Amino acid sequence: MRILSLISLLILLSLKINAQTAFKNFGNVQMHTDASIGFHTDLINDGQFDNNQGLAGFYSDQNLRTVSGANRPVFNDVEIDAINDLNLETSLGVTNQLQYINGKVLTPRNDVNVSLDFINHDFFAGEDDDRHTDGYASVLGNNEFTFPIGDDDRLRPMITPNQRLETYFNGAYFFENPNTSTTFSNNFTTTEKEVILKNISNYEFWDLDGSSETTVTLTWDSFSDIENISPLLPYLRVVGWSKAENKWINLGGVNIQGDFNEGRITSLTFIPDNYEVITIGSVFSDIELGGSDNYLISPNEDGTNDALVFDGLELYEKNELVVFNRWGNEVFRKKNYENNWSAISNGRATIKESDKLPTGTYFYTLKFGNDKLDRQKKGWVYIGY
Repeated sequence: MRILSLISLLILLSLKINAQTAFKNFGNVQMHTDASIGFHTDLINDGQFDNNQGLAGFYSDQNLRTVSGANRPVFNDVEIDAINDLNLETSLGVTNQLQYINGKVLTPRNDVNVSLDFINHDFFAGEDDDRHTDGYASVLGNNEFTFPIGDDDRLRPMITPNQRLETYFNGAYFFENPNTSTTFSNNFTTTEKEVILKNISNYEFWDLDGSSETTVTLTWDSFSDIENISPLLPYLRVVGWSKAENKWINLGGVNIQGDFNEGRITSLTFIPDNYEVITIGSVFSDIELGGSDNYLISPNEDGTNDALVFDGLELYEKNELVVFNRWGNEVFRKKNYENNWSAISNGRATIKESDKLPTGTYFYTLKFGNDKLDRQKKGWVYIGY
């Protein structure tokens, strides 16, 4: 292995620049502590260049700077001062700090395998509408991470929280209508959705990839048209396009902050790899549900809609309530129901009866009568927290 000092690195770089238009690495190069290197030309890495200390900078006053090659280079500290952007044709790794000075980091939006990778990083700084990652960025670690991602001249971060174990997530932001996606092979039709969902954003979506369960915080700005998604912020939700069901699913909404021009919303826990893309949507209010057969309950013990209540049920001597999940599995059954179900399952697959059912749409059948169960009511109930 060759350990290059600052002087030898600069000599090597100078020789490469004079001979050709890119810095090409075919060998095994390592930068040690206090070393620094400035790329005033493109970097092609076909060797090993991933065990580095010191600082690597990418600079250009005019040209698009490009990183390519068979292998991912990984640097300790990185600064980007390329007015006409840094283009990644292969991933670029950062293990400590990154500074956005000028320009964006561009990655191919049709290839999730090429990204700006933050590897157990310390922090980054300088991101804004003109300086961010336009494409995919990834994180490997267990700390809260704000993805410095956007689309063209819009920074639109999303945030994953602290993780119990070291976890990998990859993500990008798309300022485009999910009904007519230009990047993905299929469209995400906003009319295909759970019955509880009222509206889905027609302006933007994010792609978040990862196999570990997590929450995610999405942000909005004045271009997000939040007021037309929901005139009341408490009804906003994070929604995801389910790969299994080919429709939008409610992923919950907590810690909703801001106003119609700027804000953020956090989902409940979900597994990102189960969803093609995610965005912001809204749910119907209990008043808007319409009809006496459909119900909304939020069993969070706040005194409002904590249980499934059928008006007038006390007028009948007998009844039986059965609740099913979306796959038709029975999750609750009760003879002589007393309007007190708060989303606790007693179905065959129940592991712990004190655990409440997850957010989602469930279906019920209620039979009732006096001498016999000769009347029946069917519909759906949405559980949200």
